[in-house]
Amino acid sequence: MGTESESMLQLAAEAFQSKNFDLAADIYQCQLAGLGDAGSRQELMVKRADALAFGGKLTEAFEVYRQASEIERLRPVHLSNLIEYLSDSIRRQDGGDGQSRVQRRGEEAAGCPGGYEDLSCRICLSFLYEPVTLPCGHCFCKKCLERERKEKEKPVMCKECRDSSRVADVQSYRVNVVLSNLLAKWFPTQHQAGQLRREGNGLYSERKMEAALEKYNQAITIAPMDHILFSNRSQIHSTLRHYESALRDAEMACRLMPLWSKGHVRKAQALVSLGRTEEALREYLVCLSIEPDSRLAKTEVNKLLSDLLAPVIDQVPEHLSDCNTVCFRAHIKNSINTPSQNFRSSLLSSELGLALTPPSSERSERCEIRCQGEPKVRRLDQCLLLKRKRRSTEEEDEREGRERGDCLKRSKSEPAEVNESSVSDVLDPTDLECSLCMRIFYEPVTTPCGHTFCLQCLERCLDHNPMCPLCKEELSEYLVKRQYCKTVLMETLISKYLPSELMERQKIHQDEIAELSNLNKNVPIFVCTMAFPTVPCPLHIFEPCYRLMIRRCMETGTNCFGMCLADNLKGFADYGCLLEIRDVKFFSDGRSVVDTVGRRRFKVIQHRERDGYNTADIEYLEDVQVEGVAERELQSLHDTVYDQALVWVNSLKAEQKERIEGHFGPMPRKDSVLQTTPNGPSWCWWLLAVFPLEGRAQLPFLALTSLKDRLSGIRKVLLFMAHSRPR
Repeated sequence: MGTESESMLQLAAEAFQSKNFDLAADIYQCQLAGLGDAGSRQELMVKRADALAFGGKLTEAFEVYRQASEIERLRPVHLSNLIEYLSDSIRRQDGGDGQSRVQRRGEEAAGCPGGYEDLSCRICLSFLYEPVTLPCGHCFCKKCLERERKEKEKPVMCKECRDSSRVADVQSYRVNVVLSNLLAKWFPTQHQAGQLRREGNGLYSERKMEAALEKYNQAITIAPMDHILFSNRSQIHSTLRHYESALRDAEMACRLMPLWSKGHVRKAQALVSLGRTEEALREYLVCLSIEPDSRLAKTEVNKLLSDLLAPVIDQVPEHLSDCNTVCFRAHIKNSINTPSQNFRSSLLSSELGLALTPPSSERSERCEIRCQGEPKVRRLDQCLLLKRKRRSTEEEDEREGRERGDCLKRSKSEPAEVNESSVSDVLDPTDLECSLCMRIFYEPVTTPCGHTFCLQCLERCLDHNPMCPLCKEELSEYLVKRQYCKTVLMETLISKYLPSELMERQKIHQDEIAELSNLNKNVPIFVCTMAFPTVPCPLHIFEPCYRLMIRRCMETGTNCFGMCLADNLKGFADYGCLLEIRDVKFFSDGRSVVDTVGRRRFKVIQHRERDGYNTADIEYLEDVQVEGVAERELQSLHDTVYDQALVWVNSLKAEQKERIEGHFGPMPRKDSVLQTTPNGPSWCWWLLAVFPLEGRAQLPFLALTSLKDRLSGIRKVLLFMAHSRPR
């Protein structure tokens, strides 16, 4: 029997997953018939209620939830599906799918009043204050990042690129100095409002509420369209128990920025304080529809729904004198206990949300329902008090509404302090100038210490010292990670307001890249050791000039440079080998290990120097092709020398052979066709690389363009080593 029941429950779960909610609800109902255990019964009742809710039968669903709550108070795990359904329903009604809501949210942020649409934080959707640049290159308010980290207790995720892997400890990132100064210069009023907000927050943390409120009043006077200010002032009003004022400010915040979840949280908190719990529940659900990960909203929704669905006791204790709470519970009880009433219509507005609290006149009628079981004198006193409160509140609402309307009209009619058309007038190109090259930023990057430089300027400084060029802060960890993402906002400002200067910088950069990409002229030369075609050549790079050289090779996309032996007279030898970079491993002190492999031989035509390292004009060498009898003789010589080379390699001691193969790899096999490549058989170069010869003795082989001469020379070396081997 147990197995059959488990199979049915599994079938119900599958039906729920496949969105066949009616079938799932029917199965759960059948399974409830023969179940006696209270705990298991409650679990099945909740699952049936979930199926009914997702099937659109909310009236039945709430009735089943209520019955389940009679067994034991519902816990958050029981309400998770209901919350998901309600928040998804609000999301569908208010903003469509997730993509459209993200787009609308972006449009709201881009539509920030005052002409600073490019300078808004994508977390708070307000003017950037104390901007911090993350390693991914996107900027946010410092307080917003700290709040995200504190509230979610998990790595901060960039709201722009959705990347959390690059974001380390937010507290280690400092305010972007250039951007902060620029914002203060362009938008002094918004910057002043931000300062007042910070001062108000400091006073609030010191519990100086009246002083904090005064700071926010001043800030709102000069920045009447900033939803953050209204939201924070709402919190101050709540702390001062000015709940009506708190609600008005929260509503204003929601009106200014409808898709900002924090505003709806503030509104819900004020509504709860006023006893308008149903409206508060809907606001929390709206918050979850905007930000599904909001822990605060989830906690409060669970609490309110659990209270809403809990059985209502007929006799309310005398000490519970909260008018609004009793009224709300009586309303809920009446809605649930009256079968003829449609629970959905009484508690849900439209097709999903919770019923909005009736207007003030209806509130007094609900108060009369609540007061029926109380002494008559007490009812009259309370109702008169409510009427006086309602009248004063309505007058205050009307007065404040007029003031706010005037404020909004003023803000719309008055020109912004700096708008898009006038930014170019007040912008000084030196505001966006690199402190190292003293030119406009090109590919600007921002360090964790908050300083911005051109990417190439910063890298050249780090070649010499792993510290910030301005504040001397240690950047070793930043250096080894190589997280050089361009500061997006800085690039946007430059391209938008300084297009001609940017084009000039781009042209200079492109000309330089074109020059560095030429692998015949001014080819970078690493003066170190012998290198051969097809043979690996690992390098340890630590000198600043070679750090720059390797980086430029990678930036141009050629990934190539020349390797030559040193020469006392010319600086480096007349012959060398072009190396290709396969991989680079960086270390925190700026050193790197570069994995390269030989590609082509060359002859130096002109010795040069650039930025501290050697360069050269070169021409590439290729083996001369032979045919007929000469080709057959060459093949015979090749086979003979290859066999001799195998004998020598196999005669090496085991540890020697192991070291050689660990560094250069195993000896290549014979090529089926000798003259297919311009450098000849790869085994010849492998053998020359492992021969115990000095570089000066190996260099002539690199210059030879005759494969026959190269093979003859290798045979002489093999014969010499065979005769020199101790017997």
